[in-house]
Amino acid sequence: MTRTLTCAAVQMRSTTDVATNRDAFEMLVREAASKGAGYVQTPEMTGLIQKNRAALMESIFGQDDDPIVSSAGKLSKELSVWLHVGSTPIDRGDGKVANRALLFAPDGILRVSYDKIHMFDVDLDNGESWRESAIYEPGDRAVTADIGKACLGLAICYDVRFPDIFRRQTLAGAEILTTPAAFTRQTGEAHWHVLLRARAIENGAFVVSAAQGGTHEDGRETYGHSMIIDPWGRILAEKDDDEPGVIVAEIDLDQVAEARGKIPNLKNIRPFNLVDAQ
Repeated sequence: MTRTLTCAAVQMRSTTDVATNRDAFEMLVREAASKGAGYVQTPEMTGLIQKNRAALMESIFGQDDDPIVSSAGKLSKELSVWLHVGSTPIDRGDGKVANRALLFAPDGILRVSYDKIHMFDVDLDNGESWRESAIYEPGDRAVTADIGKACLGLAICYDVRFPDIFRRQTLAGAEILTTPAAFTRQTGEAHWHVLLRARAIENGAFVVSAAQGGTHEDGRETYGHSMIIDPWGRILAEKDDDEPGVIVAEIDLDQVAEARGKIPNLKNIRPFNLVDAQ
């Protein structure tokens, strides 16, 4: 008997207003569930996109009081889906902010959370510069979770450039890897597709990546192009633009073992030493 799971990636254009984002989140998650999804993922910064630290601190909540967290728990139970909030900013209560992913089970219970490890501190062309570490406190633990039919690995956006996380999750049993994102338009046009497909191919795993897309109220531009990719690196579904919406694909989890059997690179890993020849 094959193991299948219908997955959905929700593409958003989150604003600087939490209530507006919550309404859009609820509408799109309901749309995903109506299309048969049993696992629904939303993008990084689902609840709020705000690059000004002072304005951000005035708008965020602790986890127990956060509107997106509350809504996600109710929606996952009502719709009987695994609901993965790709991330939302959470006030840690110590003057610091977490860029936190949250995974809710079909019973409405929060099963696991993950704080983004790698901070997007970069200087790009045309003067575009980001210092995520100036606002967010990085996490220090990678996470996997059993979602019934499969093992899921959680990561966020810039983490995709650090393949060790995904390899360790895969070796721990992950069959679906996730990278909800708010990729900038500039880096998305250059690297989005190749990075996601590489993570799928090198681990023989499905990759689900819900994205932010378009021009946001805080001035940033994000790339969109949410994707679902199979273990052979084939794109099963793509939101081929930066507009809000939902993509859905039924995945056959037996393809994980099939891909890993054809190219058993996970079994062929060998220890080695790095020698400085100078």
